[in-house]
Amino acid sequence: MPYKTIYKEVEVDVDIDDFDTDDLLDELARRGETIGDYGDTKEILEAIYERRRMGKDYQYELDQLIWCGLGKVL
Repeated sequence: MPYKTIYKEVEVDVDIDDFDTDDLLDELARRGETIGDYGDTKEILEAIYERRRMGKDYQYELDQLIWCGLGKVL
């Protein structure tokens, strides 16, 4: 009996709210993406303020703030 491979495209509307947060985090982990807990934005802003006031590097804290606001870091 001969076999044939058939490809078919299907369009499906999916509501992101149908997915559990843990399932989404698991999928990101499967893809090799990591999500860090960057905390509260007010705490991050205070850390940036203090480090800037003391003349210290605050790039890490700034990346945290960007992550909290946009969900991505350069």
